[in-house]
Amino acid sequence: MQKREEVHPHCEGGCCCKHSHAEKDTGKVGVYMRLFAAFFLLAGGMLLTHHNAYLFSRGEARLAWYLVAYLLVALPVMREAWECIQKRDFFNEFTLMLLASIGAFAIGEYPEGVAVMLFYSVGEMLQEHAVRKAKDNIGQLLDVRPSRARVCRPSGIVEVAPHEVAIGETIEVSPGGRVPLDGILETDFAWFDTSSLTGESVPRKVCKDGKVMAGTIVTDRVIRLRVTAVFEQSTFARVLALVEEASKRKAASELFIRKMARIYTPIVFGLALLTVFVPWVYSLFNPAWMFDGTYWLYNALMFLVISCPCALVISIPLSYFTAIGAASRQGILFKGGNVLDAAASVNTVVFDKTGTLTEGVFTVRSVIPAPGESEETLLLRMASLEQGSSHPIAKAIVAYTRSKGLVFEPADEVQEIAGRGLKGTVGGKSYLVGNYRLLQENGVREIPDHPEQGEGTVVALACDGVYGGAVRLADALKPDAGKAIARLKSMGIEKIQILSGDKQEIVRTFAGKAGIPESFGDLLPEDKVRHIETLKCQPGVHVAFVGDGMNDAPALALSDVGMAMGGLGSDAAIESADVVLQTDSLLRIADAVRMGRHTRLVVWENVVLTLGTKLAVLLLGFWGIATLWEAVFADVGVALLAVLNTMQLRIRHEK
Repeated sequence: MQKREEVHPHCEGGCCCKHSHAEKDTGKVGVYMRLFAAFFLLAGGMLLTHHNAYLFSRGEARLAWYLVAYLLVALPVMREAWECIQKRDFFNEFTLMLLASIGAFAIGEYPEGVAVMLFYSVGEMLQEHAVRKAKDNIGQLLDVRPSRARVCRPSGIVEVAPHEVAIGETIEVSPGGRVPLDGILETDFAWFDTSSLTGESVPRKVCKDGKVMAGTIVTDRVIRLRVTAVFEQSTFARVLALVEEASKRKAASELFIRKMARIYTPIVFGLALLTVFVPWVYSLFNPAWMFDGTYWLYNALMFLVISCPCALVISIPLSYFTAIGAASRQGILFKGGNVLDAAASVNTVVFDKTGTLTEGVFTVRSVIPAPGESEETLLLRMASLEQGSSHPIAKAIVAYTRSKGLVFEPADEVQEIAGRGLKGTVGGKSYLVGNYRLLQENGVREIPDHPEQGEGTVVALACDGVYGGAVRLADALKPDAGKAIARLKSMGIEKIQILSGDKQEIVRTFAGKAGIPESFGDLLPEDKVRHIETLKCQPGVHVAFVGDGMNDAPALALSDVGMAMGGLGSDAAIESADVVLQTDSLLRIADAVRMGRHTRLVVWENVVLTLGTKLAVLLLGFWGIATLWEAVFADVGVALLAVLNTMQLRIRHEK
C-alpha cells in the first residue's frame, strides 16, 4: 500500500509531527496480525508464568518472550515518537507511553509493559477508525458528484467532465442519475430525490423552468436542464466547501484542549519525575523512612499512563466533527464547532416574517385604482417598474399582470429604496411603487386617509407625484409554523418574536396564528439591526435570528446565531448566516438548537468521565490498590468509552 502522510488526530493536542499511520503503511491485515500476535504472546506468557513453566525458569527466556511481544506493537510507536522528536516535540503521547512501558520492563513488570503498549495500540486503531468513520460520513454525504455529464451539442449527445460544460448549454440526465450541475428544467416536470442535500426523504416535484440543484437524483424520467452555473460554483460544490470549512472552525473547548495539551504533557513528565525524586530526597533527610525505589517508580509509571490526554484530545474534536456531519445529513449546515456552542446557548429566537414564517408566495387579492384610472393601467405601470425585481411581492404583481395578457413597457433608472419600494421612469414619467411611507416621503398628493387598513400587504403607485392606486396582496403562514414554535417553547425558549417591514396589524395577525407572543412591524432593515442590538445588550440573552438570507444579512450577521431558512444556493445566506437550513421547514430550527445542546452535553460527559476516572485510579494507585492494568483502562478504556459516547450524536440525530 502506498505510504501517505496525514496529521495524526492527536497532534492537535501538541504533537507537531506528521507521520504515516501503521495502518496506512502495512495495511489492515498486517496491523491485525501484529496485534493478535502480541496478545497471544502476552496471554501465553502470563499462563506459562502462572503454571511455573520450565521455559520461564530462566529470567532471560522470560524477558526475551515478552520483548518480542513488546516490539511487535512498540516499533510503530517508536517511529512516530522519533519523528516528533526530530521536529523538537519531545513531550507527546508517544514518548509518554514509551517511557511508561520501558519503565515497566526496567522494574521487571514485563506483562504490564507489554499491556501498556498493546492496549494503547488497540485504542489508537479504534479511535482512528472512529475519526475516519466520521470523515467518511461527510465524504459519502457530499462527495458524490458525478464524474461525467451528458451534454446536448450539435453533433449529438456527448459525455464530458462536468467542469467542461459551459453556462447556457443543455445537459441530459437519465432516471436514477445524479444531476451534475445547477440548471433550469426544460422538461415539463420531474421528481427529484434531494435527500443528499436537504435531508428530506420525500421526493420533490419541479416543473418546467424550475431550478434544479446539482447533487439531486432524477427519479422518474429522462430530463434536460439548461446549465446556470459552472461546476465550481454549483450548489453542491458550495455546500461541500461549507462543510469542509466547518471542520476547521474550532469551538472554545477544542481550542482550550489544544492549548492545554501543549503545556499539560510536559507537566505530566515533570510530576512523574517528582513522584520518584521527592520520596528519595525525603529518605535522605529521614533515614528511618525506607525508600522503596521500585514502588515509587511503579507509581510514576502509573501516573504517566493515567495522565495521557488521549481521551480528551480525540473525543472533544470528534464530538463537534460528528455533530456537523450528522446535522448535514438533516440539511442543517453549521459553519463550525463554535456555532454549535453558540446554538446550545440560544434562549431567544427572532423571526423575519416574509419567506421565513410565511410561504413567501404572494397572491393578488384586489386591485384598487385611483378615481379615473383603470385596473389594467395601474397593473401595467406597476409591473413595468417591478419586472426586474427579485422580491416575492414584485414577482407576484408581475405574474398577475402577465396573466392578464398585458405587455410591459421598458423601465429606466430603477432604484431600490430599502424597506420602502422602487422608483424609476417608464415612458418618460417618474414612478414610485412601494408602501405608503415611500409616497408620503416624496410628497405624493391625494393619498387615501386610511389606505392600509385591512388584511394583507398593500403596494401603492404614484405617477409624477400623483397617487395612482394600490394593489392588495396576501401571504400564507407555513403549515409547520405553529408546530415549530411549540417545539421551541417545549425546549424552554419562551422569548420568541417576529420582526417585519410589513404593517403592524398584519404582523400581529401572523404572530397570533403561529403562537408567537411578541411582534414588531413597520421596521426597516436598520431597525431590525437596532432591535437585535437591544436584545443582545440584555444580560443572559443569546439571540438566534432566522431570516431568508437575502435582505436580512445585517441581522443575520449581528445575532449570536444567524440562521438562513431555505438558504441553499444563496450567496447572502452562506456569507452572512452561521447556520444554513437547506429546506424551508421551520422544524429544523429546533433541530439545530437541540443538536448544539446535545453536543455540549456529550463534550461535558466526556470531560467528567475522563478526568473522574483518571483521578480515581490515580488515587487508588498511590494507596497501593490499583496497578498498571487499571492505569491502562483509565487511559485506553476511558478513551474508547468517550468515543462510543460521541457516536450517539450520529446515531440519535440521523434517524
